[in-house]
Amino acid sequence: MGEVKRISLAYKPREVFLDFHNRKQRWALIVAHRRCGKTVSCINDLIKRALLENKEDGRYAYIAPYHSQAKSIAWDYLIRFSQPVRVAANQSELWVELINGAKIRLFGADNPDSLRGVYMDGVVLDEYADMRPRIWGEILRPLLSDRGGWAVFIGTPKGHNGFYEMFNEASQSDTWYVKTLRADQTNLLPKAELEDAQRSMTPSQYEQEFLCSFEAAILGAYYGQEMRRLTDLGRICKVEVDEMFPVHTAWDLGYSDDTSIWWFQVVHGEIRVLEYHSTNGQTIPFYTGLILSKDYVYGTHYLPHDARAKTLASGGKSVIEQISDKIPLKSLKIVPNLSIQDGIQASRLALMRAWFDAEKTMDGIECLRQYQREYDDDKKMFRDKPRHDWTSHGADAWRMLSIAWKDEDKLTPTDEAIRGVVIGQNEVTMNELWASTPKPSSGRI
Repeated sequence: MGEVKRISLAYKPREVFLDFHNRKQRWALIVAHRRCGKTVSCINDLIKRALLENKEDGRYAYIAPYHSQAKSIAWDYLIRFSQPVRVAANQSELWVELINGAKIRLFGADNPDSLRGVYMDGVVLDEYADMRPRIWGEILRPLLSDRGGWAVFIGTPKGHNGFYEMFNEASQSDTWYVKTLRADQTNLLPKAELEDAQRSMTPSQYEQEFLCSFEAAILGAYYGQEMRRLTDLGRICKVEVDEMFPVHTAWDLGYSDDTSIWWFQVVHGEIRVLEYHSTNGQTIPFYTGLILSKDYVYGTHYLPHDARAKTLASGGKSVIEQISDKIPLKSLKIVPNLSIQDGIQASRLALMRAWFDAEKTMDGIECLRQYQREYDDDKKMFRDKPRHDWTSHGADAWRMLSIAWKDEDKLTPTDEAIRGVVIGQNEVTMNELWASTPKPSSGRI
């Protein structure tokens, strides 16, 4: 037998992570307070497993909410701790190759399509609460299937969102490793530091960041109370289309950024939200094809004011002109250009009347839950303007819906929409039926 070479990594695990590194479960979830060392632990767990599993052409990934975040937070750790077992590295593509041929690469969840078409043997999703929910079920989970890959979810709570739901499900399953690391229990931060943080932070901030509370409100969230109320009232549920009423869409436009679309109906003052879609890098024909592929009777398609703008890249045609190539112009309408603050107020009012399909609008619901104010690090306060991130486009499309929906509430189903009441072999409309029905006398009895 050849000589066995012992290699030591420059990593000494903290005691709270020892059982994590020795876990046997395929799936793991850690709810951790700030500065507990979760990223360092997970990078080293990736390196260890990539070496010991020794799979042919092993592929492993660390995924942060944003590509730039993955680079700034994890790249230095990956380079530092992989040094004794690394044979190659590429900083522009953020990958390292280990001595057994396995590769570990950093990704951002802000570009989920970059993950399609590859296989994975193991992934770490850092700050999963900040990611769009579909990245796990639609993209990452299938990549782990053929080679039996594993996954680790880590992060700090941000209210009742996708991370919260996954934590609840995992906590009830024997197939998951689950751990909560609160700052008042791990003893990783000095007591004096925690006391100072508690004095300088709001109770919600401290409970969320250091005590791992899912019940604390999402900091700076515009619609936190409204979304919690919808959940408590059971209005995030299964929503069926009502064939008597038309389906409308509300858009926010982008190319390098996302284009987001809500499908909705207005039924006697209720806003019934049927579907949500958001992608980037697609052309107008892609979205018109998506609209026409659905078996709906459409009413109005509501577009933001910038749909009027003409661009050279489109041959001098505006977005509304491009859409009208496939969708009748009479069904397209530009939403009034209100200020963001007026639009946010309209959004709050619309949420009071809304019902959401839990499955088909899941990503959009997360956008509304996590849509936040921008934070001023110098003044230590939230600015009166939204933070631009992956939630912005779904929230902006919701503003379009919120400004537009009252126009549809004034309308009633057309004769064609409600035709179908049959008496014998004769088909009549409700209006015709009402006209032929004897009316009560207006005289007093």
